[in-house]
Amino acid sequence: MDIGDQPVCVACAGIPDDFHCRTCDTEGEFYRRGTCARCALRNDLTGLLLNAPADRPAMEKLVDAFCSVDRPESILTWKRPEQVQNLLRRLASGQLPLTHEAFDAEDQGRRLNHLRHILEHHGLLPRRDDRLAHLESWLAAKLDAITEKTVRQPVEQFARWHHVARVRKLSNAGHDTRGPVHASKQDVTETIKFLTWLHEHHGRNAHTCTQQDVDEWLATGPTTRHLIRTFFVWARHAKINQTVAIGHRQAKTVRTLTQDQRLEWLRELLTGTSESLPYRVAGILLLLYAQPLVKIAALRTTDIVATPTELRLALGTEPVPVPAPFDQLLREHLANRPNLRTTAGTTSDLLFPGYRPGQHLHPHTLMTRIRDLGINLLGARTTAIRTLVTQVPPPLVAEMLGYSHQVTHKHAELAAQPWIRYAAPRAAKATD
Repeated sequence: MDIGDQPVCVACAGIPDDFHCRTCDTEGEFYRRGTCARCALRNDLTGLLLNAPADRPAMEKLVDAFCSVDRPESILTWKRPEQVQNLLRRLASGQLPLTHEAFDAEDQGRRLNHLRHILEHHGLLPRRDDRLAHLESWLAAKLDAITEKTVRQPVEQFARWHHVARVRKLSNAGHDTRGPVHASKQDVTETIKFLTWLHEHHGRNAHTCTQQDVDEWLATGPTTRHLIRTFFVWARHAKINQTVAIGHRQAKTVRTLTQDQRLEWLRELLTGTSESLPYRVAGILLLLYAQPLVKIAALRTTDIVATPTELRLALGTEPVPVPAPFDQLLREHLANRPNLRTTAGTTSDLLFPGYRPGQHLHPHTLMTRIRDLGINLLGARTTAIRTLVTQVPPPLVAEMLGYSHQVTHKHAELAAQPWIRYAAPRAAKATD
């Protein structure tokens, strides 16, 4: 309390009430009958988790993790529903074992998943890749629905030997698997559709399929049918079918922004108030460094390298400089990252912490917020990388931004095409 410019204590201010928690003696707002929120939470959790637990050390660690959060009121709110309290009682008693298999067998939706992520974050459950687990369960359901053996067998081999093995390898290496899982599901779905059609309409299978069958399928449906190319590339290596060949599909048009539009959006995100700080930072990373939102969402604070004179951002093999004034905006975001006041805690090294402990912000959330501003996401990336490859040699752009050399050289060629088209008529005119 202040009198003029001088702070005074409660006693000197003449306030007769005592606002010290009767359990921990911390002064502050009471949550329940003379008790602060943190002590009220510990009392509740002691009754739920420490009343003859099957694994006392684990439950004591969980109680301490819940009670150490910056805002215990959020945990009190989360555990209020009877469904959550019942989950905690079953966990403590051993009726719900501390295994992923036991959690997978439950059918309790997001509350159970939230508890799972809390347990993973605090080391009470081993970490696992949720997207890989989802792909495996999704695949099992897809395969169960296929009744024809000549369809199921090649699909299962393709899905498990190629896609699941590839996603597992990426996951073990610590890479984000959201995009690969999505692509795998699309490839498998289209392959099932094609092989089912092939069996029902032509009586053939993956081994006996002809080029004419594939050409007919591609010509009579949407462009998503072209995704069966991955299956036939794999089938050639697996010696299942070595006669069918499908080329790469080229998009007829590529969305871009003009350089003036890109600069205007950078100016708005750097200085404007059209979005909150985290989404402004994400949008600038898209517009400045041509980074996909899946990669942006998964960035960590350890990817930011601070030197005495500048910030650098590790996107590829060599950290790339962070120019002013974006460096100050990035420092401000680092000091004020959201979603760190509950079970994740300030120990999280995620640059964009999500609502679940140990999980980053969902890329679709970033996509929706940035797109709602009016930014064309693909156009922003395309224009950014094509601008960069005209200013810096493509191999250096690839190393700095984490792209392949093939991609940056392709964009360099496309960026030069307008000048090539301009130069050709001029050269022809000069020879006339």
